[in-house]
Amino acid sequence: MITLEDWALIRRLTAEGVPKARIAERLGISRTTVLKAVRSESPPRYERAPTGSSFVAFEPRVRALLAETPDMPATVLAERVGWSGSITWFRENVRRLRPQFRPIDPADRLTWDPGDAAQCDLWFPPRKIPLEDGTSKLLPVLVITAAYSRFMVARMIPTRTTEDLLLASWELIQQLGRVPRRLIWDNEAGIGRGHRPAQGVGAFMGTLATKLVLLPPRDPESKGVVERRNGWFETSFMPGRSFASPEDFTLQFADWLDPANRRVVRTTGAAPVDRLEADRAAMLPLPPIPLHLGWRNSIRLGRDYYVRLDTNDYSVDPTVIGRIVDVFADLEQVRVRADGRIVADHARVWARGTTVTDPTHVETAARLRKQFQQPRAVASAGNDLTRDLADYDRAFGLIDGGLR
Repeated sequence: MITLEDWALIRRLTAEGVPKARIAERLGISRTTVLKAVRSESPPRYERAPTGSSFVAFEPRVRALLAETPDMPATVLAERVGWSGSITWFRENVRRLRPQFRPIDPADRLTWDPGDAAQCDLWFPPRKIPLEDGTSKLLPVLVITAAYSRFMVARMIPTRTTEDLLLASWELIQQLGRVPRRLIWDNEAGIGRGHRPAQGVGAFMGTLATKLVLLPPRDPESKGVVERRNGWFETSFMPGRSFASPEDFTLQFADWLDPANRRVVRTTGAAPVDRLEADRAAMLPLPPIPLHLGWRNSIRLGRDYYVRLDTNDYSVDPTVIGRIVDVFADLEQVRVRADGRIVADHARVWARGTTVTDPTHVETAARLRKQFQQPRAVASAGNDLTRDLADYDRAFGLIDGGLR
């Protein structure tokens, strides 16, 4: 094989009209080699004869394992097939083979019509929030994003229970001013899983006249609008902030969302607030009847005159001990009624395992306890049921004036 320099020289001399025989004689090569160089379309290059790779003997077994478990790590594959060579070389070959066995999950480009849907999700800010008892806890934030306009509303909630999720959902929908035709949720136990909504969710959706969409597993694209905003909150809202309480967090977040809803969204080319009216116009009206949401329970009040809500205990007026009381609670208040009368009214505590006591209930309990412990009064002498014992003595002849 001629060198690259000889190939270039042959082609240059040929272009200058030098006879091929003279070129061959000058370079000490045959005329055939000169002819091949002139006719070739690319410069000569050295190609090594292919040799068998050390991976070839292991490839059938690797393929069989990948067919059963496409995500099996390369280190596990190497152990299973008995590989003893370079793990880097093994990984490169596994990386080449793995796409052939992984199932394909295409992601469609979704379009959203005005008023059609709102995506709902729980965002957990990566910072613990101080609570009433001095402890701190990671708390969820319910975020609802209108899919067409990208308008966002959100608030922090104490738990992921159905009661708190529905209370917060109704509050945020009222902030939107209208009801989206579909509410899209992703496998949240307090709302429902599969095709089964949680208890009370069906009635809530029916009152709003909207449709609940529970997404199947591994379908993040259908709720990508709200999930992308959750990541944005962590990089744009959270840095440099501190929070004194859940209420403080919600207020700061609401203040931040106001300008955030005025920023132009790259995918729509408009600010969410500019598309909100078109979105609202196609939504459903708010229901004309009030929604009865929140925590509800009826129990007979025990001697300790406390009722439990979630994990906390709240005092009740002891005068209704032994009677049936109705417990009602929302995100802010806990109220207890007996015969239509409010017998307890407390601010709801977001900490866990806390006892909340009204001092007036303690005073009432002390007064009732003192009355209970006092001895009963002796009947007066003028009571008609009391009779002189001398009457019985006369009747039995023990004294004068009695029977004989």
